Amino acid sequence: MTDGELQNIARTPESLTEPAWEALEDEFDRRGLKHPSEEVQPHNEELGTRTLITIRQFRDLPEALLAKGSLESFGIECFLQDDNMVRLDWFISNLIGGVKRCVSPEDVENAQRILSEPILEGMYVHGVGLYEQPRCPKCQSLDVAMPVQGPSWKCQSCGAEWEDDTADAGTNESHL
Repeated sequence: MTDGELQNIARTPESLTEPAWEALEDEFDRRGLKHPSEEVQPHNEELGTRTLITIRQFRDLPEALLAKGSLESFGIECFLQDDNMVRLDWFISNLIGGVKRCVSPEDVENAQRILSEPILEGMYVHGVGLYEQPRCPKCQSLDVAMPVQGPSWKCQSCGAEWEDDTADAGTNESHL
């Protein structure tokens, strides 16, 4: 092989077995070549482990993904645990303790603060105007969600369900 071909191989050490890597290093030494990068390491070096702290558990995957998006929008790296198990069979979510939201120990305090912030009543959306968060007509909670099954809303606080008829009637009234 030419010197250039050997240097190209050295740029992708993960493609080499340990004996192949050693043979490549010997050939570099024999030819007096320098490695293309001093940071190139054999692929089998031990990987470091990270300590993660579970800060919250979610029964449902969509709720966990929303929390993940919230934290990542603030620059907090976070991970889901057991999300694939819940994806495979949502019924076992309670059995395994739900989907866990995990962060690094140094991010725990900020992550908990962000996830505990109250829901905004409204926000200005560029090009759209003021968006007002729907409220539960029974308890006035902002913690509401639209179930996948249909055009109804469900309050996460009191459990009330109602149809949103604002699109049909052009008003802000909803019915229980």
